[in-house]
Amino acid sequence: MIEALPAPLTLFFSALVSSTLLPGGSEALLAWLLNQNQYSAWTLWLAATSGNVLGSLLTWGMGYWIARRYPLKTLDKPGHQRARDWLQKYGPASLLLAWLPLVGDPLCLVAGWLRFNFLLSLVMITLGKALRYALIVGLFS
Repeated sequence: MIEALPAPLTLFFSALVSSTLLPGGSEALLAWLLNQNQYSAWTLWLAATSGNVLGSLLTWGMGYWIARRYPLKTLDKPGHQRARDWLQKYGPASLLLAWLPLVGDPLCLVAGWLRFNFLLSLVMITLGKALRYALIVGLFS
């Protein structure tokens, strides 16, 4: 018989999948788990944040890998060029918005493609996502 994963580990994987190019619902799971009062808010916040950051870093890495195969000149549509110009203007600080639905995943992908500094990218992604999950913890605990 297969035993269920502990809730924080389930939340970690939900957050990881939610931060890649796949859809997910880690925020709803976090809110539900907070209302169950089985685990500390700190533990759940840490699980969600770390999973979500890891997923964004995987997406950043995919962008970095893709850049080797498809140079930046393939961004030839006006919308693509505007996005690239915006990202180049604000640099890794733009990754503070990596938590945004629909926008965050492509931001991380293009940041990797543009070869943003990894450590600065990690810091900015972590700050944005940690604040988002802290807000959810504050609202539901």
